[in-house]
Amino acid sequence: MKKDYSKSAIELHKKYKGKLSTVSLAKLQNKDDLSVLYTPGVAAVSLAIAKDKKLARVLTMKGRTIAVVTDGSAVLGLGNIGPEAALPVMEGKSVLFKEFGGLDSVPIVLGTQNVEEIISIVKAISPGFAGINLEDISAPRCFEIESRLIEELDIPVMHDDQHGTAIVVLAALINSLKITKKKAEDVKVVISGAGAASTATLKLLLKAGVKPKNVLILDSKGIIHIKREDLNNEKINLCKLSNGKHEGGDLEKALIGADVFIGMSMGNILKKEWVETMNDNPIIFALANPVSEISYEDALKTKAKVIGTGRSDHPNQINNVLAFPGVFRGAIDSGAKRITDKMKIAAAHAIASLVSKVELSKGIIIPDPFNKKVAKSVAAAVAKAK
Repeated sequence: MKKDYSKSAIELHKKYKGKLSTVSLAKLQNKDDLSVLYTPGVAAVSLAIAKDKKLARVLTMKGRTIAVVTDGSAVLGLGNIGPEAALPVMEGKSVLFKEFGGLDSVPIVLGTQNVEEIISIVKAISPGFAGINLEDISAPRCFEIESRLIEELDIPVMHDDQHGTAIVVLAALINSLKITKKKAEDVKVVISGAGAASTATLKLLLKAGVKPKNVLILDSKGIIHIKREDLNNEKINLCKLSNGKHEGGDLEKALIGADVFIGMSMGNILKKEWVETMNDNPIIFALANPVSEISYEDALKTKAKVIGTGRSDHPNQINNVLAFPGVFRGAIDSGAKRITDKMKIAAAHAIASLVSKVELSKGIIIPDPFNKKVAKSVAAAVAKAK
């Protein structure tokens, strides 16, 4: 019988009243302890930091703590459900930071969805953190929020829904191309969805060698091309990065002769017969969750050579947890002020390299999330790429 994860999750959260607590690293058992941990001893620490703010990184939790920030506007596949409802997800993110990256973090849910207010709040709290992980903020607002914070802060800032996803997709593609014996610069890629994750994935794939002329990206109205009159600024920019022939049409047309399908849109939109019109040995990443663009069972009935999903109950789950703990760990350990494209590509190659030649197969294109080597390897690669 399949386990009821929804019921189990409610029971666990009710039992513990969430998933996180504050634990002191030092013992407090007597007056001497109190005098060292708090007053009067702590004044010396404060004065030292007042003279040199950089000491906050080594004398306080700042040097190992991430702010996990959301406005609750795009939570998982649940949509704009608000900050209170987003809190369990942010707590979960903090658990993953600790377990996989050895980093502490604080979930911060904001009672505003105003771009300027969010930027102002994050800037105001930033002195207490080594990095800012933006989470579950809807597009297109997430683009401006992230870009502004990157420019205006001197600590790493990353919207994980964009870049964590892009990194793991690239890692999966690197190994899938090995299996299919194809090259990044030659493949035709179709991306279904034009949101935050899709945009970041497109940009990273181009940095990694995929050619703009060979990419088609679709929104709910079809292929994005410059002749469409309904495009916002973000989608106009996507035209500059894709679809060199200015093709129009729907997903069925886009897939003809394609080598790679990357789905970041909605469930049950990819038909089996459309996969058959793709090039030989096609790669299918159906990442919509919980309902994929094509079910895993149906995808198996097609000529797809490699199948990746966003689900944990199927092989090749393309999961952000493979990326963000190590990316932040490497950026912080190296003293980086920004997370660059070079660091993201290094992270993707580090993830891909953890699947050995012996293991690499259509059922194993990325490492298991519980592989202890992942975060360390990613952190080392990111730090080296700084």
